[in-house]
Amino acid sequence: MSPADEAPVHIVPYDPAWPARFELERQLLMVVLRPFLAGPIEHVGSTAAPGVPAKPVIDIMAAVESLDASRPAFAGLRDMGYQYAPYRTDVMHWFCKPGLSFRTHHLHLVPYRSLLWNERIAFRDCLRSDPAVAREYVELKHRLAEAHRFDREAYTEAKGPFITRVVQNLRSSGKPGDGE
Repeated sequence: MSPADEAPVHIVPYDPAWPARFELERQLLMVVLRPFLAGPIEHVGSTAAPGVPAKPVIDIMAAVESLDASRPAFAGLRDMGYQYAPYRTDVMHWFCKPGLSFRTHHLHLVPYRSLLWNERIAFRDCLRSDPAVAREYVELKHRLAEAHRFDREAYTEAKGPFITRVVQNLRSSGKPGDGE
């Protein structure tokens, strides 16, 4: 899919309904994913951090034993309206709902306690607990949304160095984040 086929990057104010939307989707996903889970289904990303503006897409991360072992879940997820979108296939299976150009949910099947799992949980927890980091991230997201309005991939890539720095700082301070 070309960037022109994607909806623009649009940051909206925090919506207090986001946690309930996650919880509803988590309950539905449990039915399909239960045989494949090796840990929890977590709300991640900016919509999981109270008060943080975000793209209005609920990011969900489900802990699986391995990428190969979770492949049979694809059919059930497709029946739920998730579309598989090959992205970073070496570390996760990524899905969009209801489609690739208009998204209300992202689902990431990630091996439990893998580096990616731990980093996403640590970053989310930092956004929830450190107002200064959250403010800096919000400012960055607004700048990047303006600069990369019609290129989600560039927007996501440009956030990478900030997220990496925060996670490295957490690691060096002994706060790795494990989702518990």
